[in-house]
Amino acid sequence: MTEKIQTKDKERDPPLNAKEELAEFFRTALIAVVLAVIIRSFFFEPFNIPSGSMKPTLLVGDYLFVSKPAYGYSRYSFPFGIAPIEGRLMAKEPQRGDVVVFKLPSDPRIDYIKRVIGLPGETVQMKAGRLYINDQLVPRAPVGLRVDDDPVSGETTMTEYIETLPGGSEHQIFEETDYEPLDNTPKYRVPEGHFFAMGDNRDNSQDSRVSEMVGDVPFENIVGRADFLFFSTNGSARIYELWKWPWSIRYDRVFDSLGPDRDGAGVSVPSGMNAQAAEPQE
Repeated sequence: MTEKIQTKDKERDPPLNAKEELAEFFRTALIAVVLAVIIRSFFFEPFNIPSGSMKPTLLVGDYLFVSKPAYGYSRYSFPFGIAPIEGRLMAKEPQRGDVVVFKLPSDPRIDYIKRVIGLPGETVQMKAGRLYINDQLVPRAPVGLRVDDDPVSGETTMTEYIETLPGGSEHQIFEETDYEPLDNTPKYRVPEGHFFAMGDNRDNSQDSRVSEMVGDVPFENIVGRADFLFFSTNGSARIYELWKWPWSIRYDRVFDSLGPDRDGAGVSVPSGMNAQAAEPQE
């Protein structure tokens, strides 16, 4: 015997009153906040770039995602460092050449982004603008001159190099000259459980070379690995100038990977920089 199909509509629920609508709104908002906290704490957290210390890899106005699972979780993986975690859970150490976000050792309220140069137990030193790791000169190949048009300092001519770290990791760096204050340093020995981090804009970066401000970065302070850009703007449009946004977005940078070249494919010349005809001699 076949069942009869119910065709009569069920009675509709009565509409929500103002109090019920407000309660529903706050419930939805709370769920959204909880999901956002979970995603930011365990998976990816967005950051934006306010300074030029990582040029040419990162430009002011870049927005990127940082991978939380890449190195495991510490108290600083979570908002305000509230998680009662000692050390690091599911720890996996950064590789040399990774771009990482970390809490500034001298003030953990501040986030810094730099490149991992030195590993635990190694020595790092700058001599006449050249990087030495374990007393071995790190090779760099000149690419050309770049005009960096900074909104604060104005136009500056930089020399771009491709630097090859021990292990074969390649990335771009900028140097104004080889005679700036941080181009000659003492020999630093990286303590166990710490990493030596430097900006790619070598003459315009406060990093592990500045011991009183940054120094060696404890593994616990590392928030995560910077993986890729999801947005980039040149700053020519204010937030309310929607009609200018199509011309202020750097479309060629969106979804760019931030990992160093480790497969021998070579690194590309950065967008947003003007090339000069002259080539530096190395």
